[in-house]
Amino acid sequence: MTSPRTYQTQAIVIKQTKLGEADKIVTLYTLEFGKLKAVAKGACRPGSKLGGNVEPPNYSLLMLAKGRNLDIITQSQTMDGFSSLKGDLWCISCGFYILELIDVSTTEGSPNEPLFDLLLDTLKNLSPSNGDETVLRYFELQLLHHLGYRPQLHKCVVCSSSLKPGLNFFSPGQGGVLCPGCNHAEFASRAISIDALKVLRLWQDCNYSTASRVRMSSNLSSELRQLMQEYITYLLQREVKSMAWLEQLRRGITVDSDCGVN
Repeated sequence: MTSPRTYQTQAIVIKQTKLGEADKIVTLYTLEFGKLKAVAKGACRPGSKLGGNVEPPNYSLLMLAKGRNLDIITQSQTMDGFSSLKGDLWCISCGFYILELIDVSTTEGSPNEPLFDLLLDTLKNLSPSNGDETVLRYFELQLLHHLGYRPQLHKCVVCSSSLKPGLNFFSPGQGGVLCPGCNHAEFASRAISIDALKVLRLWQDCNYSTASRVRMSSNLSSELRQLMQEYITYLLQREVKSMAWLEQLRRGITVDSDCGVN
């Protein structure tokens, strides 16, 4: 059966690049088709109806036409432009980090509806009034789950024994936690605290509303950030560029806070 010439989809704009003087190539994460690239003709021209609707991280309803190499966006309607994020440097930077993670961890033409829902919900949960990083850590953990890289947090990944309270170790290469007896030198691992293990276990199997009620010290937040980023970097075999930018912002925010600057 021949595919229709045109089709409609819900999409979140991940990124865009210029194509010539007037057009853009837009990378989308869609509900029905997963990640895809399409051309937005004339999007760079002043007054273009498409221009504002294909800016990341917009959530839009798009009409596309099949093209020889790339499909073409013919109509667009923004359903959520996340304007509150765009007015806050930290929040929009977190948003771009989330979009980059989606981009580098997914392939084109592989639909994943739960991942689309997670991405949309996470962008909605980012808020200038919520300065902690729970939303990022929760997203990272759920992203790994939906991609098939859910870390083992309840038993040792080597000997399968139940983990006892106390000193345990997280190994990115082994995909989870090691008991002290299996933490051999050949495994690159880091110690994981009891509190960090408890929080990660909770976040693996709860909704964001429950996750957001967890209150953490700065030390625990830092431990979880380092652990998750090491695991993600290992899986991707590359660094996520926006991680470094978030770290610069984080240091700047910390300095301003210490100095009493709002």
